[in-house]
Order: sequence, then C-alpha cells, then structure tokens
Amino acid sequence: HRERVFSRAQLLDKVWGDHAVIEERTVDVHVLRLRKALKGAEGLIRTVRSVGYMLSEK
Repeated sequence: HRERVFSRAQLLDKVWGDHAVIEERTVDVHVLRLRKALKGAEGLIRTVRSVGYMLSEK
C-alpha cells in the first residue's frame, strides 16, 4: 500500500487488534524504532502531519 496514508488508529487496529487499549503515541515510538532499524532507508516511512504514516516509493 505504498503512497497510502494510514492513521495511527488504523495501525493500532491492524497490529494490536480493536480490543487492545493502547495509546496512539505507541505507534510513533514503534515507527521511530523501525526507522532506526532501517539504517539508510529511514525515508521509506513518511510522516503525514496530523494524519499518520505512509510508505514512500522513494
């Protein structure tokens, strides 16, 4: 789903399920960790301000 924006709520629902009670900021922490793990390809995950995240083609 490149170039499609996913909200934090959508990501929480897909990863942890709709019954989990987790703060949306948890997604931000995990995205930060993913970016660090991607070393050199951090730009693949783009932040869309006030909306969520997307995978970039570039």
